[in-house]
Amino acid sequence: MTSHAAPKIPPPLVVLAALGAQRMMTDGRTGSVVAKGAAGILAAASAGLAIWEDVAFRAARTTVDPMHPERSTTLIVSGAYQASRNPIYLGMIGGVVAHGLWRGSMRALLPAVGVTLWLDRLQIPAEEEALATLYGEAYENYRESVPRWIQIPSSLIWAASRDRKGIVEG
Repeated sequence: MTSHAAPKIPPPLVVLAALGAQRMMTDGRTGSVVAKGAAGILAAASAGLAIWEDVAFRAARTTVDPMHPERSTTLIVSGAYQASRNPIYLGMIGGVVAHGLWRGSMRALLPAVGVTLWLDRLQIPAEEEALATLYGEAYENYRESVPRWIQIPSSLIWAASRDRKGIVEG
């Protein structure tokens, strides 16, 4: 197993930097009413998800500190953690995407890509390594059954597939 050291920058600071970059990229401009409406809905859902799971961590009396995942005392696998191993990070990314939409610029979405890559390649591997060390087989079973980002219901996959009527295009 490759050893992954946790990054020295807390994810909320990375998100704040991304939000600042979005503002600079758009010179303070904002988008249309429709873009702002979509951004508001996404921001509310994202904040709700992140807060809901933060409350779950506190209720379980375990750390929510991403800088020290080795201090975890409870493996949380309920709530949104049944659909994603990283719902708090999904909420953070959703917030950055919402801010980009509110800014009304495709270019303003680039920092969301950067945050996602930073979390996916640097932050999450260190956390997963610590959790695997702490919880062993229980974490490995969880990791095998729940995706890193989001579980897409099979009914949505079926609805989007081209062969849902039993016809496979060749």
